[in-house]
Amino acid sequence: MSKTLRCTSKAVLRTSISGLTRMVPVAAIVLLGANAAPVHGQTEFGVDLDLFNSYVWRGLSLTNKPVLQPGVWMAFAAGRTSITVGGWGNIDLGSYDDPNDDIAEGGGTSFNLSEFDPYAEVSIPVGNATLTGGVTGYVYPNDEDAPNDVGLLTSDANTVEIYGKLGFDSPFSPELSIYYDVDKVQGAYIEAGASYSLAASENVSIDFGALAGFSAGQSVPDDPLSDESARFANDGFTHLDLSAGIPFSAGAVSITPVLHFQISGDDFTKFTAPTDDGDVKLWGGVSLSWANASGEEPETPDDAQP
Repeated sequence: MSKTLRCTSKAVLRTSISGLTRMVPVAAIVLLGANAAPVHGQTEFGVDLDLFNSYVWRGLSLTNKPVLQPGVWMAFAAGRTSITVGGWGNIDLGSYDDPNDDIAEGGGTSFNLSEFDPYAEVSIPVGNATLTGGVTGYVYPNDEDAPNDVGLLTSDANTVEIYGKLGFDSPFSPELSIYYDVDKVQGAYIEAGASYSLAASENVSIDFGALAGFSAGQSVPDDPLSDESARFANDGFTHLDLSAGIPFSAGAVSITPVLHFQISGDDFTKFTAPTDDGDVKLWGGVSLSWANASGEEPETPDDAQP
């Protein structure tokens, strides 16, 4: 889910809203880093495709109309370590060119690749926890002369972010993530999350998620002449995201309809349209994913033979 914001006031929001994780996530892993580690000796390749009614990243509305978000990744094992490389993109599906109604990361041009995020990360198990470190680039190949400048991100917003995550294999799967923009924003974003899968029947489960975001240095600078960009209006609590999804399979493809409910705590995360601020947001869509593993199969212990 991938980005840099980019606004320092409601007026500036009309000329530069940069970036929302993709909630990639994480979205976007956001960024696409939530893939299972391959077993020893195997390489895993995957393709993801998300269709959402809006593009929300770290609580920020980057495009408030339907978007398509493709991703591709490859993971391979190196001893106990898992290495993942990939790329993720956002495509605005329509000509969102009305500055009174539309927020458009791509500037109001139809079916354009408005964002591309290459990334690489390394994960290693430590007891019942997993440590992950990675780097993400945020690239916005948009024309500065696009018809709608509300939310428009151009190459001026391109940036690089490093991150670290600590996740636990325990009830509710708690995870703490810290992202640091080393270029345009030069501040940290912190996210604490948890998830739980509830069996609704023998073949159906409901996946619940909750995460809270916090800004630590990504707010509007006190110095009005500062060259640093900002993702949030203030430091501290930015938003709470509650989600529910129902995963199922169609052949080799995993399909997950998902719904998000957000409680916003920052002035920038409350921004949902050029003429609309609100304390809550509701959005959703469907995620499709496919993965295939190849290479050396794990050995079966002798005492496990029939």
